[in-house]
Amino acid sequence: MRETFTQIAYIGASVLFILGLRSLTRPDKARRGMQQAAVGMVLAIAGTLVNHQILDYKWIVLGMAIGAVVGYPLGMWVPMTAMPQRIALSLTFSALAATLVGVAEYGTSVAGEGLTHAKAAALGFEVLLGSITVAGTLIAAGKLQELITSRPVTYRGQNLVNGAVFAFTLGLFAFLIMQPESSLVFYVMIGTAFLFGAMFVMPIGGADMPVVVALLNSYSGLAACATGFAIGNEVLIIAGALDGASGLILSLLMSKAMNRSFANVLFGAFGSEAAGSTKKAGDLQVRSISVEDVAIQLAYAQLVIIIPGYGMAVAQAQHQVRELAELIEKRGGEVKYAIHPVAGRMPGHMNVLLAEANIPYDKLYDMDEVNGEFERADVAMVIGANDVVNPAARTDKASPIYGMPILDADKARTIIVLKRSMAAGFAGIENELFYDSKTSMLFGDAKASLTALIGEIKNV
Repeated sequence: MRETFTQIAYIGASVLFILGLRSLTRPDKARRGMQQAAVGMVLAIAGTLVNHQILDYKWIVLGMAIGAVVGYPLGMWVPMTAMPQRIALSLTFSALAATLVGVAEYGTSVAGEGLTHAKAAALGFEVLLGSITVAGTLIAAGKLQELITSRPVTYRGQNLVNGAVFAFTLGLFAFLIMQPESSLVFYVMIGTAFLFGAMFVMPIGGADMPVVVALLNSYSGLAACATGFAIGNEVLIIAGALDGASGLILSLLMSKAMNRSFANVLFGAFGSEAAGSTKKAGDLQVRSISVEDVAIQLAYAQLVIIIPGYGMAVAQAQHQVRELAELIEKRGGEVKYAIHPVAGRMPGHMNVLLAEANIPYDKLYDMDEVNGEFERADVAMVIGANDVVNPAARTDKASPIYGMPILDADKARTIIVLKRSMAAGFAGIENELFYDSKTSMLFGDAKASLTALIGEIKNV
């Protein structure tokens, strides 16, 4: 009876995981997809808890209590601006769980019936990927939180050293498969894999952290899948395979959105100083504008395209953005939101923030859908975005972002940029858009500036 319930629960969980992942492909169904996946996880846990092999629930109950204590604050109290690093930490926990299960299963097998070559391969693969992911996600979270410098940490011959460490780790893995009960090799492999995980992420700049987190998510999923093979758990195999495949696909799609090869993201040290850039701030001038002047332009605009970026997320200004848009629309104007695939610090970051402010999904436009609209836009309003609107990606071959698809804000009749200062974006280069003759800079906190704009437009 228990076994039947477990299998039914696992089948139900797997179906819900697949349906949840499918729903996440559409913004209007994303919430339902998360709910489906959550119910699936409840089923998976319930099916596991009735397993006849469990003799004592004491440690399980303690683990669930600790998980609830850690998980609730991570889900409820972490602001949207910190969501990328929260996701990285969540991956740390999942990878650590897979690694610890692998270590426990290895110790039990060696002390008991012994290890087959196949099981040694599954356990070795599990702890290898798990250890890489634990170290890598900790470094990624540190970079995103700026506890560690977001700039690439590089030195001469780094890729060669990293390659040697990885090759040595793979050599230990191969030896473990041939000699499954070599405990020393098993634990040394864990250590070198952890070291490689840290060395792998440190040379990558903050601009590429979302891609790296997606890739590490894939590693975490594959580690969970290997755990399932090692301990004979079907739901782990299915969920891990889904996670691994989706994480890899997302990494590739994000690389494509930046018009860079996947290898260049991992080994190109993007985010370093743009020594080859041909534009220098000292050669250019910016034009600032007052709130009153911006209010007049927006009040009489027929089409306004709003481009949100990480600065909007930091200021938590999405609700003021919605209120401003509603005012423009009441005066007969049209408002569209242009969303770049890598705006913010994780895929969908801007979509989630705008949805939180109850902005309709049909007003959010992908880059390919909206770029043709900029030429007829009266105002392109850039709120905290930087590299994703930098024309250097089209014109400056010396720029590190050259070739990256961007939002064509520079083609609008007027460009208004809300920004705290002239600080560079993640790519560490000057933004040519800010010095365009059509561009006016409204300096200050985005939330405060938008609040002032709303007040002024009401008086126009």
